[in-house]
Amino acid sequence: MEKIKRINGGRSLLIVRPERFNPDVATLHIETVQSLDAPELALYRTLRRPDEHERAGVLVATNVKVLQRLLASRFPVVSVLLTPAWLERFEDQLRARPEAIRVYLGDQALLENITGYQLHQGALAVAKIPPQPGFDSLLEAAPRPLLLAAVEGIANAENLGSVVRSCAAFGVSFLIVGETCGSPFQRRAVSGSMGTIFEQPVVQVGSLMATLTALRARGVRCLAAHPPPGAHKLAAVDLRGDCCLVFGAEGPGLSAAAVAACDDVVAIPMPSHMNSINVASASAVFFYEATRQRG
Repeated sequence: MEKIKRINGGRSLLIVRPERFNPDVATLHIETVQSLDAPELALYRTLRRPDEHERAGVLVATNVKVLQRLLASRFPVVSVLLTPAWLERFEDQLRARPEAIRVYLGDQALLENITGYQLHQGALAVAKIPPQPGFDSLLEAAPRPLLLAAVEGIANAENLGSVVRSCAAFGVSFLIVGETCGSPFQRRAVSGSMGTIFEQPVVQVGSLMATLTALRARGVRCLAAHPPPGAHKLAAVDLRGDCCLVFGAEGPGLSAAAVAACDDVVAIPMPSHMNSINVASASAVFFYEATRQRG
């Protein structure tokens, strides 16, 4: 293993190369940083400005579990920001990557300065968001009977990430993210998904109503998860055929247009003093019932 160390603008730079070039093994460029002012660290300094990340076509992983799943995924890793202890833990996974990766090392106190409080466990990463499959290709590749999900109006990134996580847990083929939702690749959504966004197919569409209409035209039953009156009880609805379960935001729920675009309305039975639960919890209940019915 060849190691070259030099001083670069007051920062120590360590470049580690494999003895022989191997296209399947990452080259790590390891640099110790004493501050977060360097231009190359800008994406770590802007964690509270997710729109900048979206425009740059990147996402940021901000905890250890998410980083582990990122390193095992197809998402190209640009850089990681770690404490020395976490580098020791993740070095084998980093070297197993195919791309060159910049590794920035700092102490725990420095990393916490990113937001002013203990945001993470000393492990962050920036990755590129690869091109996502389109609606038609996902639909063609999905196993039958179809189990799909769609969301409308979910601006809360943690809730959206939790829905992604429930989709992954219960075998939903892909999640349709309507135009009134936030991005499932925002930092808080990625964290809420616990990194399952790297595995769970999602498709962001320009018109949820048009997408639901297209699904119904192909024989897919679209079911609105919406509280009474007039809703069928979840356990009494047959979910064994091709279906798409449609969810709205926790406060307003689904719009009248979204409900009208569905075949039927379904609800989780609750006591009279309750009329809804968190959308992340509700989606998990619906997905569980669908998989239970399918055996």
